[in-house]
Amino acid sequence: MTWRRLGQFALALLGLILLYQLWMLGWIVYWQWHNPSMTAFMSEQQSRLESETGEAVLQHQWVAYEAISPQLKRALVASEDAKFLEHEGFDWEGIQAAWEKNLAKGRIVAGGSTISQQLAKNLFLSSQRTPWRKGQEAVVTVMLEAVMDKRRIFEIYLNVIEWGDGIFGAEAAARHHFRTSAARLSAPQAARLAAMVPNPRYYDHHPNDRRLARKAAIIVRRMAYADVPR
Repeated sequence: MTWRRLGQFALALLGLILLYQLWMLGWIVYWQWHNPSMTAFMSEQQSRLESETGEAVLQHQWVAYEAISPQLKRALVASEDAKFLEHEGFDWEGIQAAWEKNLAKGRIVAGGSTISQQLAKNLFLSSQRTPWRKGQEAVVTVMLEAVMDKRRIFEIYLNVIEWGDGIFGAEAAARHHFRTSAARLSAPQAARLAAMVPNPRYYDHHPNDRRLARKAAIIVRRMAYADVPR
């Protein structure tokens, strides 16, 4: 292959990458005013369930921001992203702390991802941990923060994140785990749901794991200090 053809190939590849970024940006602009009915992560889990069980009925029901308990909002910010209202998509101190913790343990035990980064992954990307995915996650995070305000980012996040095997969003989680609505979640219930977020399928099948109770107790104590979008 000549250098000219290599250059043409590189330009074509760059053009495809740019088109892909514009495609994602278009969806983000659309979702500023319309609610996502499906995400890449939901689709991935639906395919997994189909291959494992032969059926894949996801539990998911969108509810407005006002119809979600303030307790759950505070619990998630306290647990996942205490500086959510302060940063522009990335908590650099949190990333540094997670990096140091992972180095000390010799494996990945902390992520350091913000709520915006988690939403970016859920909307468009797979669950695989690769350098490309992390790089694309960063690009989408910048797009989300540029197009949406914190309230809208948080509203979508609350409605699409995973809370069990085939369980997505606050309403489905509240009904599955506590037989109540997202609006009626108590502080202990909200803290327990927030504690499940890092490993929702495991805790869905192991609800009596003592680590879940310990983490929920810590989150309850932090909730009073959490600032959430109004």
